[in-house]
Amino acid sequence: MATLEKIRSKAGLLVLVVGLALFAFIIGDFLNSGSTYFRQSQERIAEIDGEVVKIQDYQGRVDEMAEMYKMQSGSASLPEEYMTQIRQSVFDAMVQEVVLDEATAKLGMGVSPEELFDMVQGENISPLIQQMQMFTNPQTGAFDKAALLNFLKQIDSDNIASYPADQQAQLIQAKNFWLFWEKNIKRQRLEQKYTTLLSKAISANSLDAKEAYNDNAENSDIIYAMQSYATIPDSTIEVSKSEIEKLYNQRKELYKQKESKVIKYIAVDIRPSKEDYDKAQAEIESLKEELATSERVADVVNENSEVPYVDAFFTEKALDPEMKQFATTSEVGAVYGPVFENDKYRMFKLVDKTVAPDSVKVSHIMLAGKSEAETTALADSLMGALKGGANFAELAKKYSADQAAENGGELGWFTEVTALRGVNDDFKKAVFSTPLNEVAVVKSLYGTHLVKVTEKTGNVEKYKIADIDMTVSPSSKTYSNIYNELNQFVSKNNSMAKLEENAKEAGYNLISGATVTTDDQLLGSIKNSRPVIRWAFQNDKGSISEIFECSDKFVVAAVEGSISEGYRPVDMVAPALRAELAAQKKGDKIAQELAAKNLTSVEAYAETMGSSVDSVKFVNFGTRRIAGIGIEPNLNAMVSMAQVDQVSAPVKGNNGVYVFKVYARNKDGKEFNEAEEIRALDASNAYRVGFQAIQSMVNNAKVEDNRIRFY
Repeated sequence: MATLEKIRSKAGLLVLVVGLALFAFIIGDFLNSGSTYFRQSQERIAEIDGEVVKIQDYQGRVDEMAEMYKMQSGSASLPEEYMTQIRQSVFDAMVQEVVLDEATAKLGMGVSPEELFDMVQGENISPLIQQMQMFTNPQTGAFDKAALLNFLKQIDSDNIASYPADQQAQLIQAKNFWLFWEKNIKRQRLEQKYTTLLSKAISANSLDAKEAYNDNAENSDIIYAMQSYATIPDSTIEVSKSEIEKLYNQRKELYKQKESKVIKYIAVDIRPSKEDYDKAQAEIESLKEELATSERVADVVNENSEVPYVDAFFTEKALDPEMKQFATTSEVGAVYGPVFENDKYRMFKLVDKTVAPDSVKVSHIMLAGKSEAETTALADSLMGALKGGANFAELAKKYSADQAAENGGELGWFTEVTALRGVNDDFKKAVFSTPLNEVAVVKSLYGTHLVKVTEKTGNVEKYKIADIDMTVSPSSKTYSNIYNELNQFVSKNNSMAKLEENAKEAGYNLISGATVTTDDQLLGSIKNSRPVIRWAFQNDKGSISEIFECSDKFVVAAVEGSISEGYRPVDMVAPALRAELAAQKKGDKIAQELAAKNLTSVEAYAETMGSSVDSVKFVNFGTRRIAGIGIEPNLNAMVSMAQVDQVSAPVKGNNGVYVFKVYARNKDGKEFNEAEEIRALDASNAYRVGFQAIQSMVNNAKVEDNRIRFY
């Protein structure tokens, strides 16, 4: 009872403690939930018609495409401008995929597994695959289905597992390459089905066919004179505000805009100082004696040059003009330079020269996927068989482990450089030292090769050259001096007004009125300046940035203002509208004055215009751009309707007022073929409708793009 009394006496305190505990539990759960929501919001890079795109998914697609570029280019890394293009391409593709999937899902349209199989290895191989160089027969230049099937066999998971670890990595990379293109092939087919469906709803008729034929069947040869609108001063033409506003309202939909930032900025070149140039000159001159006398030429080059030493002979066709002049006029051991051009010092040494074939045609049998002992035994066995008269091509088809097996092991033509870069130095030496139609055994990273030289070009002069290239770069001292000077200026002038007032006196060019959107990758033409644009969208009017290093420039930016999403205000487009309206009024004035003179020849009009008579042939209604004149649809139309040998009335164009005379008219000898014209129109419509339909869906999609937060 006493214990119960104590509990009762502390009831108020217990209620408070329990209440606090419950509150802590609830608020803790809320905060955790909020944290999850906040994290999800941070991961959200876009939303397309309600479908959320997370940064991980987007970045995965970007990485995948970047790997494809690296594989195709043979590069270990990609420049930032390439990555920028890849990010945009991936984003555009993701938007298109969402809107296309929505449209095709409503129709129950898709690409079945059977259809995909037929496109990648069946009877109707996709054009994307047929255009890949790796599946082209080197002899005929045509698509080789056997090469494709052999490749697919190689990248089969069970087959990959049978290879050594170092080769497995290459095959896995090849498999990823294939899967990437397989996805693209499927996506392309779905788009093709949808656009074909739409295009079939639009078909040309007999009237369309006749009109298309007439537009191009008759050509006119004309003489003409033109008075440019520039002959009338703008100050003499009055354009009212109401006229500008009326034209603006007629075209308002053309002036839709995204949210923008208006930026002022200073860009300072990061350039070498005189001290840097002097130091680089002294450094390369100090190497001249070592390059001339050292027997370790490759080491001297590789330790000092931007360009690695290539231990191969080149023909004069493969040399740049300066190197060619040196190589063809010098003795072995001669040194040329150093010479300076475009911020670079160069120095050459003629290491050796020879007379030998420029190229050799090679076939091989590649042995891989076995132990070293098994490979050696098989190589010995095959060499014995070849000496006994066995057919090399047949053995290659049976034993070679690469896709060249289907072509009897034929690899094609190699120069010394392509042999060196494609395989290794041992391979290069073997193919250029082995006599014609004899076989040598060479090892490489890919396996063991039985190499046969089947053809050689004629002997030519070839040169082996050591090339030291040294670009002069800003030293750390120069870099720091440029940075510190700019930093001191910005520290003292830390407002928009001070920047504007003092930039010129300090030797800096302050550029104003640069408008950027979230889609822009560059500020002006400054490389790698996307971080400046990101900063601008994260800051308000009047903010001044830190110093950004953008490739070879330091950049300081200030936010002048913001432009909201919607329509560009009339004041922003008024100058262009005023110029157009002024041109129209100039046209009216010139045309009226010319018409009032009642002149009877083009020559007389030309004299009055202060211009000359010119001529042009083959003008018809369908001519898009008239040679020597440009795009003038009014002139096209009037020429098509004019009588031969009659001087026209003045015609107002885009650039000036024209007077012309048709002096000859030629009919196309081609007979009207209604079916042919309809087929041509339908083909043209199919392409246009397909492209415009997809683009229209993309334009109408509700897209929230948050990439500016990440890139």
